[in-house]
Amino acid sequence: METTSSITWKSLEQFESRFDAQRANRVAMNAVAENGLLKAAKRREAAQRDAHTFSVSLNQGDITNQKQSGRCWMFAALNTMRFETIRKCKLGKGFELSQAYLFFYDKLEKSNYFLENILETLEEPTSGRLVSFLLQAPVGDGGQWDMLCNLVRKYGVVPKYAYPESVASSGSREMDACLTEKLREDACILRRHYAAGADIDDLRVEKEAMLEEVYRLLCICLGKPPKTFDFEYRDTDNVFHRDADLTPQSFYAKYVGMVLDDYVSLINAPTADKPFGCSYTVRFLGNVKEGRPVRYLNLEIDELKKAAIAQLEDGQPVWFGCDVGKRSERSDGIMDLDVYGLEDLLDTQFTMSKAERLDYGQSLMTHAMVLQGVNLDENGRPDRWRVENSWGKDPGKDGYYVMTDRWFDEYMYQVVVNKKYLSEQQMAAYNADPIELEPWDPMGSLAR
Repeated sequence: METTSSITWKSLEQFESRFDAQRANRVAMNAVAENGLLKAAKRREAAQRDAHTFSVSLNQGDITNQKQSGRCWMFAALNTMRFETIRKCKLGKGFELSQAYLFFYDKLEKSNYFLENILETLEEPTSGRLVSFLLQAPVGDGGQWDMLCNLVRKYGVVPKYAYPESVASSGSREMDACLTEKLREDACILRRHYAAGADIDDLRVEKEAMLEEVYRLLCICLGKPPKTFDFEYRDTDNVFHRDADLTPQSFYAKYVGMVLDDYVSLINAPTADKPFGCSYTVRFLGNVKEGRPVRYLNLEIDELKKAAIAQLEDGQPVWFGCDVGKRSERSDGIMDLDVYGLEDLLDTQFTMSKAERLDYGQSLMTHAMVLQGVNLDENGRPDRWRVENSWGKDPGKDGYYVMTDRWFDEYMYQVVVNKKYLSEQQMAAYNADPIELEPWDPMGSLAR
């Protein structure tokens, strides 16, 4: 057979003839043209099969809404923390911790982290992969569990009424664009002055002035965060409480109280370059410069399930990170490999394994949510999971999703659990010197 590097007219004629010969192709073309690909491929039986009922189910407050911002990792973490406050204080379902408060300090800390990374890479070429990567998103909204812990340790938390949402926190695009331009400009100035002979001490003096400018911009966009506040509430027995002059740190210690050092991140990355049973970190991934580095323990997927189930059965929700956009249907709140019949509609197959999807850029962690329940079959095996999202009440069942266990296998990448659910061997592996991954590794992705 004669081959060529180009698409020929003869090839196009053959493609068209074979397409037209199949009635199913014409039906699919008309259906997709009028309804869109996913709507045309949606399987009705998935909604019938994936019931929102669970043998283990926790009672949480009202569903939250991150709106037009990439703060899912904060919302998910603060939802696990407010669970403790609601229970301790017998609060109503409307109680929330302020996501905007940590958002302010995350932006400030990320700005410092970025500028320090620029100072650490002054000898690297601007056109090289590392500096180009650092410049891509100096102060994006996304984050990781360990980054959230660093913020809470340093700044504490406050109730939402003590630092409410603003236009810029609910829709961060304009503020982020302004900050990004300013920080890239600052990076340019620091590198230019270094090339002209400035030493590191002089550059850090300049950096301090740059951070003051970032602080001013954040105050204008988000408002000044509180240093103290009064915690006032009426519990579900209609008893009024007031605790005056609390700091964010003292509020966290008294009314949340989660010991953050007790929680560890487990990942499932079944690629050849990441052996199971090893600890990993990622270069240049973080927010608080002096904070704890991001650290993961890579385990088989069943080990993630085992730990998550143990924590849920003990009455504690589970923070997790996944690739939410894959095989996920928003209106019914279904995360199911079979929710769309794309293979039937398109007469094709999608055959990559989880490892291959990671290696070839087809999947990575994109979104963080909270496991609030699981359904165990007669043999104690999970078949579906209850998911608390942060997209408001409209998607899913009052904001909750149902995730099938097969979907968990393929698109779940991270769960955060108390270390008491791990074996001594697993904890020893977690505490071992971590293998350092490159900044662009898929396990360095940030939940948004």
